[in-house]
Amino acid sequence: MSRKGENIYKRKDNRWEGRYIKGYGEDGALKYGYVYASTYTQVKERLQKAKTNLAIGVKMGNRRKRKFDDYAAEWLQVNRHKITESTYVKYLTVVDKHLIRAFGGMRPEMITTAVISDFAARLVNVDGLSPKTATDILTILSSILKYARKTLGAIMPEVEIIYPKIVKKEMRVLSRSEQDRLIDELTRDMDEYKFGILLALSTGLRIGELCALKWEDVNFDDGFIRVRSTMQRLKNTEASTLKYCSTKIVISAPKSEGSARLIPMTENAWTLCKRFCRGGATAFVLTGDTNRYCEPRKLQYHFWRITRKVGLEKVNFHALRHTFATRCVEVGFEIKSLSEILGHSSPKITLERYVHSSMELKRDNMSRLSHVGF
Repeated sequence: MSRKGENIYKRKDNRWEGRYIKGYGEDGALKYGYVYASTYTQVKERLQKAKTNLAIGVKMGNRRKRKFDDYAAEWLQVNRHKITESTYVKYLTVVDKHLIRAFGGMRPEMITTAVISDFAARLVNVDGLSPKTATDILTILSSILKYARKTLGAIMPEVEIIYPKIVKKEMRVLSRSEQDRLIDELTRDMDEYKFGILLALSTGLRIGELCALKWEDVNFDDGFIRVRSTMQRLKNTEASTLKYCSTKIVISAPKSEGSARLIPMTENAWTLCKRFCRGGATAFVLTGDTNRYCEPRKLQYHFWRITRKVGLEKVNFHALRHTFATRCVEVGFEIKSLSEILGHSSPKITLERYVHSSMELKRDNMSRLSHVGF
C-alpha cells in the first residue's frame, strides 16, 4: 500500500518500489519509470533523484557522456532550496552568462587546470571584470566541478584554481564637511527621499533594509528600529512569467542572521521619524502607504541627483553606511556594539571593512603626541 500522496509501495518481497512518470507514448498513454530499494527512505531518495534527472534531461546510466551544462543545471536544482532567492539568482546568472558559454559543451573531465587558468585570465583581461567578480565566478565553477566529481569519481581529474589577486579598494567615506553639505541639502524642503537618505546616514541601514522598513518596526516608546526585512529587485526565474517581466521586487529576511537586529535611535533620528510617521503600522516608512513602496533603485536615483547637486563625487548610497560607521569610531564607539548595530556576524568584519580613519581623526591622534614630547 502506498503512503498518502506518494507513488511509493512496499512489495510482497519486502522491497520498496517508487514509480514516476517518464513521459507519454504516441497514443498519449503514460510511461512510467521505477526505482527500488530495501527501505522506504532509500527509495524516496532515489525517486527524487530520478525526477530531478528527468527534469533536466539527464538519462541515468549514461553519466560519463554528460556535459558540463548537465551538471551545472543539476547543481543549481540541488542547491535551489538550500539558499536564499537572491543567492540562487546570482548563481543562475553566473552559470548562464559565463560558465555555460565557456564550458557548456565540454565534459567535466576535459576542464583542466590550464583551461581554467585561461578562463580566469579572460574574465579579467578581456571581459574587464574585477578580480572580486572573477573570483566569485571561479568559486561557483569549483563547486560545480566538485559536484561532478562525486559522480564521475576517478575519471574526473583534480584541478587547481588560481584566483585573481584582489586589491582592497578603499571605500568612499564622506568627510565631515561633505557630510554637513549633504545634511544641509537633505533638511531643506524635505520629502520622502531626503528623509530616507538622512535616516540611513543616521542609523547605518542598508538601502534594501530601509526600503522594506515599516512603521511597525519603529518603536518610539523604547527608541529603536527593528530590522527584519530587506527589499531587492531580482531576476524573475519563473518561466511562465518571464515574457511579462524580467525582474521582480522581493521582500525577504535580511542577508544574514546577524542582520536581523535592533538599532537604537539618536534623538535627532527619533524626531525625524516622528515627523514623517504616517499611514499606520503596516505602512512603509518611506511612503506612508501600505501598498506603495519605494524600491532601492528609485531611492538610489534620488540620492545620485542630490549628491550631484551638492558637488559630491564618486559616492554611492552604501557610502552612507561607511560614513556612519566612521563617525561612530570617531566619537569612541565600542566596536562590539557598533558591529551589532551594523548587523555584522563579528567585530572583525566591522574593523576590516567599515572602519575608516578620517583625516580629522588622524590629526586628532597625532596632536596627542605633543603631550609626550613629539
